[in-house]
Amino acid sequence: MTLTTRDIVMIALFAALTAALGLFPPITLPIAGGVPITAQSMGCMLAGALAGAKRGGLALALFALLVAIGLPLMAGGRGGFGLFLTPSGGFIIGFAAAAFVIGWLFARHSGEVPLVTSIIYIAIGGIGVVYLFGIPWWAYTAEQSIAIVAGKCTVFLPGDSIKVVLAALIARGVRRAYPGL
Repeated sequence: MTLTTRDIVMIALFAALTAALGLFPPITLPIAGGVPITAQSMGCMLAGALAGAKRGGLALALFALLVAIGLPLMAGGRGGFGLFLTPSGGFIIGFAAAAFVIGWLFARHSGEVPLVTSIIYIAIGGIGVVYLFGIPWWAYTAEQSIAIVAGKCTVFLPGDSIKVVLAALIARGVRRAYPGL
């Protein structure tokens, strides 16, 4: 796999954007079992929608690697490999897969992607794929059933739905402003 200078810049940009979204303070609810509500899941949504599958996935993989080596890039200034051993770990890993899937879905569509289609693509990756990684890992680390954890995840759905719509609107605006992106 060959990366151009543009690829490297896009990967770094979206890893940094995801880190910057961590500046918004996390919201921890008792029902959420220690998994905070953060703005950072919007990073994978935007990376996939704007940088594409390869660059978006690599951007979030880079972000996860930087968190794993100890940089305090997660909301609330958290970082370190131990974070991946908590209920949040699966969600963080899911970010890279989500960005890849979102980028892949956008690449399958020729021309301008309609807003509703963008929302669907981003929801599939930004909610579906992230939860696909996050829920089983949370269930494993918390020693709870997947059904119980999935029920607890419903607390995230309203905020995640707002992030999906925002990401779709932002991606649409950026793509119109920079059609060669």
